[in-house]
Amino acid sequence: MPSRRNLGNRRALLRTDGVTIFEAEAKEVPIDWGLDDLVFARVRAATNNDSSIRRIAYPKGAFDPFYHAKAIFIPDPKETLPVIVKGFTANANCDRYLVATTFKTKLPNSNMTLNGIGTYNQGLGSLIRHSHLFANVAITLIDGRSYEQIKRPLTDIGANLATSMRLFEDPITKLDNSLFPDPPETASTNAALRERTRALVVERLDRNLPGYLKEE
Repeated sequence: MPSRRNLGNRRALLRTDGVTIFEAEAKEVPIDWGLDDLVFARVRAATNNDSSIRRIAYPKGAFDPFYHAKAIFIPDPKETLPVIVKGFTANANCDRYLVATTFKTKLPNSNMTLNGIGTYNQGLGSLIRHSHLFANVAITLIDGRSYEQIKRPLTDIGANLATSMRLFEDPITKLDNSLFPDPPETASTNAALRERTRALVVERLDRNLPGYLKEE
């Protein structure tokens, strides 16, 4: 089974949030941490290094309609992943396409939107503050003939339930304040931040991939 992967523009979203929305600041900085390579490696690992799995190149900006959709009330088919993937795989002759994308989510009990992969810092003043990593990675499986999305309704229910019932802070997302990049531009050269982020992406992928890659 072939593999497709796309993590946007390989950018880390760095968030720092104060007590009020007026103290909040968000900044995106370019990184090159091999996240696309990491996705492919985890897909291969999840299939015991199946040699039939391959990466497919895609044109620059191919996923822009998906990440910057203009349709609000009525979905535009041109902005959906199946249509986008079909646009550059017409001659690929693959049975299935696996697409890894990022998404936005709201941080509970705050006005903060966490977009894609990155880190945020939150608290009161300089004393009571805490930092966290986040990796919003989604997996989509597409049929290579009909280009319809293959649903996996039971995927990851157990893992997500365990996460939601966790009473303590998740150690894999908790980040020491000293590792939070300040200024944000230092993120790309922060080796410890790079390794912690890659480890979080691996955890998210390894949790979800088996359910999508299983044979029916």
